[in-house]
Amino acid sequence: MDIKQQFSLKAYNTFGIDVMTPFFISVTSENELKEALSMSEFKDALVIGGGSNMLLTKDLDRPVIHIALKGMERQNIPMGDNEILLKVQGGENWHTFVMYCVQNNLGGVENLSLIPGNVGTAPIQNIGAYGVELKDVFYSCNTIHRESLEERVFLLEDCKFGYRDSIFKNKLKDQYVITSVTFKLTTTVHTIRTDYGAIYDTLKTKNIPAPTLKDVSDAVIQIRNSKLPDPSKLGNSGSFFKNPVIDQHTFTVLRTTYKDIPYYPIGSDQIKVPAGWLIEKAGFKGKRYGDAGVHDKQALVLVNYGGASGKEIWALALRIQKAVQSKFGLTITPEVNIF
Repeated sequence: MDIKQQFSLKAYNTFGIDVMTPFFISVTSENELKEALSMSEFKDALVIGGGSNMLLTKDLDRPVIHIALKGMERQNIPMGDNEILLKVQGGENWHTFVMYCVQNNLGGVENLSLIPGNVGTAPIQNIGAYGVELKDVFYSCNTIHRESLEERVFLLEDCKFGYRDSIFKNKLKDQYVITSVTFKLTTTVHTIRTDYGAIYDTLKTKNIPAPTLKDVSDAVIQIRNSKLPDPSKLGNSGSFFKNPVIDQHTFTVLRTTYKDIPYYPIGSDQIKVPAGWLIEKAGFKGKRYGDAGVHDKQALVLVNYGGASGKEIWALALRIQKAVQSKFGLTITPEVNIF
């Protein structure tokens, strides 16, 4: 294994922040991961995948292990007539995995097209978009305990998934490394979700009344490309903040003042409000402060125009939080991890 010292992480985070780590290693197998975790140089290592869900605000005083395990394999576990299990290694790019599913008529993840990052980190925050969350297609994940190096399989009920949340973000934070994820996907009769966001309108414009998996994926890609910058061209981590979930009473009070506020009901007494709308109404859409800014097409996305430091982007995030709290009385919290 190739251990690098005083290594820049600029190419390993989608914000493109140039910070250093004392030791860096990229592992391509479970055995290499176990070996790295057992090394004294990698004690308390930060484990990363695609680097899409983090903001680095300073040089790290801890080592980094990069997960680069690759491969996708159908499992022989008997399922229903309309279902299969697909095991995907943690180092696979998420969008590459989604495209594999669409091309092979495997349904369930098409609404999650073009989300940045890798498969292995997806369960940690229960990624989601356009009415679908990872938990909807999750079957299990294989993990390695960081201290004991013991392997453990987590099933759906073990993961305690919530909105952008899981047991891996709370009770078991930094205790396990996810090496692979097994998905339960449909093979013939698919549940097509077009009722969230702009998918329905996009398909209607294209005159597609009975969309296929590819049609939905193409629509999502078109929508995301129209609003979200490509991290390879403009540093960002996708959605920076979670959408706040509030109770019905709080929403009713808000709506008396902001009659055009968009919303999505969750259950009988909770409402999800788009954080991007709140940020835009607070006056930040398209604003730039040096090389740190808010994207001009989607206020939920903070961007690095080239030379911003992580501290500058984080200062902007705090400024936005304060403004939204002052204007709406709502707290928006980061979806990304801050280091």
